Amino acid sequence: MSKSVAVPPTSVSRAGPKVGLVSLGCPKALVDSERILTQLKAEGYDISPDYAGADVVVVNTCGFLDSARAESLEAIGEALNENGKVIVTGCLGATPDLILEQYPSVLAVTGPHRYEQVMSAVHQVVPPRHDPFVDLVPAAGVKLTPRHYAYLKISEGCNHRCSFCIIPHLRGDLVSRPIDEVLREAENLVNGGVRELLVISQDTSAYGVDLRHKGAEWRGRERRAHMTDLAGALGELGAWVRLHYVYPYPHVDDVIPLMAEGKVLPYLDIPFQHASPTVLKAMRRPGNQEKVLQRLAAWRRDVPDIAIRSTFIVGFPGETEEDFSLLLDWLKEAQLDRVGCFRYEAVDGAPANDLPGAVPEEVKEERWNRFMAVQQEISMAKLDAKVGRTLEVIVDEIDPEDGAICRSHADAPEIDGNVIVEEPTRRLRPGEIVRVTVDEAGEYDLFGHLADQN
Repeated sequence: MSKSVAVPPTSVSRAGPKVGLVSLGCPKALVDSERILTQLKAEGYDISPDYAGADVVVVNTCGFLDSARAESLEAIGEALNENGKVIVTGCLGATPDLILEQYPSVLAVTGPHRYEQVMSAVHQVVPPRHDPFVDLVPAAGVKLTPRHYAYLKISEGCNHRCSFCIIPHLRGDLVSRPIDEVLREAENLVNGGVRELLVISQDTSAYGVDLRHKGAEWRGRERRAHMTDLAGALGELGAWVRLHYVYPYPHVDDVIPLMAEGKVLPYLDIPFQHASPTVLKAMRRPGNQEKVLQRLAAWRRDVPDIAIRSTFIVGFPGETEEDFSLLLDWLKEAQLDRVGCFRYEAVDGAPANDLPGAVPEEVKEERWNRFMAVQQEISMAKLDAKVGRTLEVIVDEIDPEDGAICRSHADAPEIDGNVIVEEPTRRLRPGEIVRVTVDEAGEYDLFGHLADQN
């Protein structure tokens, strides 16, 4: 979970109502914060970089894990202490009684993606002072990411009922955005300088199911509200396209040719969560991991450089040593590129809380360490294999001490590794795409020199 005080790019300064915004949680919540900021700017509000300068503070919360709830409540308390006028939104806002019991002075509480309610609450505290000659909002909206990449949220909610998750309770069932609306936003982002689009949702593979894949015209062609049509259309924009939160449905195979053609980055973020059929059944997750291994092999045959990222949970209720050993064996065979692992944490309201066989905390910790040791060996071998190769990378930032911090096709921002050019032979700019020859591999990062000398 990440926390940031939202400060969009500098705009024309003037005396006017100011709103502070604290953004917590995942990239999907970050997009919600960007939409709130865009609407605030469109209505003439300035954004305060600190509590003291704000007329009111909006806290966009996370409520998925108990630890995230605790951090959100702490952030609300901090905003109240520092400012006094606070509006709460986001996932934790789906449980207003919890917030108001601890902080009865909060001005308003709204659930996730309730932008109109947030704006209504802001209006009640401090009315807008709109100046149409000054308040110019770019077509791409206000973004909290660096200028060269942006998250593109294609849907809200989820139709799955995983036993460890309360997202459907917080955000509801799947609601997909019309495909022409998504593509127009993507086009505006690219026209505004974005070089990488990160497609996010709760379940990217299910995009358009609720719309019965209803089509719409874009650039003179009919496009279905379907993952493959969307990926193909985004690939026409000339930016990197990275797919996150992909469930391994059969039609994911249809995206692989787009990767082979260079239209979509050879990268899939697939939350496998476990490999034991018993544990997956208890999680209410699909459980044919042998079939998954076959598909991974087929994907790598067609796109040898494809990078697979995933997340796993250890210590789930009922997980035995045999289940865990099966997971480690599967991990060794799957040879995934990027992996995150979480110790199971009970989530208030999740069905998994009622499952028997709670795993002691010390066992969770021991299994987590064993899991990470196995994956670390796999990851290091994969990084070592890239030494001597020349990779296309995007420049994220220029650090005076470390040099150019870049990412390859295999690296998503914030969660994966970097490709570092310590002494670039020419001046580089964030968002620039260059070629780097890898000289050395570290635990998580690659180090190299510019292959393009001109």
